[in-house]
Amino acid sequence: MLLCCALAATAAQAQRLPDFLKTVSIADLFPGADRIGPPEGKPMTARVYAGERAVGRLYLTSDVVNTRGYSSKPIDVLVGLADNGRIVGARLVEHHEPIVLIGIPQAKVDHFIQGYVGLNFIDSPPRHGAPPPVDIISGATVTLMVIGDSITRSAIAVARAYGVDGAGAASAAPAATAAAPARRIDDTRDAVESWQALLDAGAVRNLRLAPADVNRVFRESGRQDAAERGQEAADDDVFIDLYVALASVPSIGRSLLGDAEWQRLKERLKPGQQAILVAGNGAYSFKGSGYVRGGIFDRIEIIQDEGSFRFRDRNHQRLADVAAQGAPALREVALFVVPEDAAFDPVKPWRLQLMVQRVLSVSDKAFVTFDLPYALPDRYTRAAPGATPAASAPAPAAAAEDAAPPALWQQIWHGKAAQVAILTVALIVLVGIFFFQDQLTSRPLLHDRLRLAFLAFALFWIGWYGQAQLSIVNVLTFFSALRTDFRWDYFLMDPLVFILWCATAISMVFWNRGAFCGWLCPFGALQELANRVARRLGLRQVTVRHGVNQRLSTLKYVIFLVLFGFSLYDLALAERLAEVEPFKTAIILRFVRDWPFVLFAVALLVAGLFIERFFCRYLCPLGAALAIPARLRIFDWLRRYRDCGNPCQRCTKECPVQAIEPTGEINPNECIQCLHCQMLYHHKQKCPHLIQKHGKRERRRAEDSEPAVQEVVVHRAPNPNPPAPAAPES
Repeated sequence: MLLCCALAATAAQAQRLPDFLKTVSIADLFPGADRIGPPEGKPMTARVYAGERAVGRLYLTSDVVNTRGYSSKPIDVLVGLADNGRIVGARLVEHHEPIVLIGIPQAKVDHFIQGYVGLNFIDSPPRHGAPPPVDIISGATVTLMVIGDSITRSAIAVARAYGVDGAGAASAAPAATAAAPARRIDDTRDAVESWQALLDAGAVRNLRLAPADVNRVFRESGRQDAAERGQEAADDDVFIDLYVALASVPSIGRSLLGDAEWQRLKERLKPGQQAILVAGNGAYSFKGSGYVRGGIFDRIEIIQDEGSFRFRDRNHQRLADVAAQGAPALREVALFVVPEDAAFDPVKPWRLQLMVQRVLSVSDKAFVTFDLPYALPDRYTRAAPGATPAASAPAPAAAAEDAAPPALWQQIWHGKAAQVAILTVALIVLVGIFFFQDQLTSRPLLHDRLRLAFLAFALFWIGWYGQAQLSIVNVLTFFSALRTDFRWDYFLMDPLVFILWCATAISMVFWNRGAFCGWLCPFGALQELANRVARRLGLRQVTVRHGVNQRLSTLKYVIFLVLFGFSLYDLALAERLAEVEPFKTAIILRFVRDWPFVLFAVALLVAGLFIERFFCRYLCPLGAALAIPARLRIFDWLRRYRDCGNPCQRCTKECPVQAIEPTGEINPNECIQCLHCQMLYHHKQKCPHLIQKHGKRERRRAEDSEPAVQEVVVHRAPNPNPPAPAAPES
């Protein structure tokens, strides 16, 4: 029975492509095509025809690679792949991503996906560590990176599976060939050669483009608007005349640089380091101006096998001309030293990729690339000592497997290493605050300034910059994944969010939910900072009666349970209802959203001006979700006196979220661990207990310091000459 169910599920999944093919127009995904063949093969694709000629294939990304995002459900993109490996069409046909469902307009997502149309990952494979070829939309980084990665990986996988090559044909896997013997640069050959001799030998390679060539490639990539933006020019005009050479080879370097410059280059190069000379004429500059602003030459890139690198300004040296005899006058001549951390083998083939970009508007740019291949001629190399030819090269499939890029989440973590380090340091600081809270809160001014700085960090860096606002959607998605197809890959897509969730889970064992709600939540920080400004402006605060406050605080638990119940029935519906959280509007999208959402978020912030952390106290479902497991905490760090609450009510009245009962106990479900009560606990001028204790001590000290009163007893001594008795009266 289980086997039958599994086979049925597999069959149902295999039929997803035909279902989606019924919903799209072939002309939209494959311009020029007029019919689609039956879906078949593994991975499943549908052949596309223009008349009787097969021109490419249609496939669904989720049938080829993992496409799961935040929702842990597939993100389905229908892709048209031409027989030359170029992507000619792509459309998002189904997804369950909350940020796209509600936060990001569909038009922006479609525009992002269209950015992959025209790319060819067979001719120009993606490089490890390189940024996505299309700009990511702020607020949907993870979702769009999953979409982009799935398009890239699936295009490569389909091309390999069906033998698609860059020439536009389906071919069988190439047979294994004998590997060339290992070679190295011949350091003994340093004869000076003329410019023409270097060109004839292939030591200097050339790429010459006319404006018409560039416009044609823009049209072929589907950017007719960019082609029309090109300047009209005659056929013999030069767009760019580009030359490249490996200048660290002795004979080539001496010929191109001259003896003096060659000697300086040898002194500059470290053992094994190489240098490349790039020169050009024409209307288009291979340098551009990007290196002036950002220190990087963004128009040229060196690609070798699966690796690539760009040059920075520190790798660059401007030259006046080329020293080789017969060399033409060149407008730009640059000598680049290969970065030390770049993997580059000078005797293996490589290519210089030139990017040509045209700005169509402030928000729209089009670009195409041209390759200038380079292979160092054998005359400048020699066999390495002890080198022997290998029997055969690895099979293409195995080589492709070895060259496969790391998982997307690993690429994301690598790209955000600096952000991960900053957040880790911030969490260590927060742990230090809690561990040394007595020393900190005994200094009220230091505590206040440090808390203010941390709240600003949470809002501006964690929230608006890092986009790491935790949400009830994360909780619902996690439980949904536990019930369906749990994989850590889904939750590792956003490093900052993952780290914050881990830190929050650990902190609930030690300090309850307050570590996140009171210190790390960007929207909570926004509320508290806004309330501080309101207090400074003299805005009168509203004190909610204890009984009313208790009843209102139960609303967030009701909201959480309702959302959780809906998530068991329909996760997408629960994610829509989770808009009760203003986090997407205020933090992720920075209030750039439709006016009803902005009005709702602003209304909550306005309420928070009068009642501090209004949303946190009464409506936040995430706070409710965190409060439930936080009851399991095993430590109680907040100190109290015996007379707290009876009779003293100072902490009860001053607690910013009214988390202290009139009897003096702290309610862990509502406490945000702001440490204000601990500041009062140590404050000798504010805490009545300490004031009374200090008064008693002072009175005792005063009594002890008064001089002792000595009792003086006066004894009357007997008179040695007593008076004579008086004579009796007559």
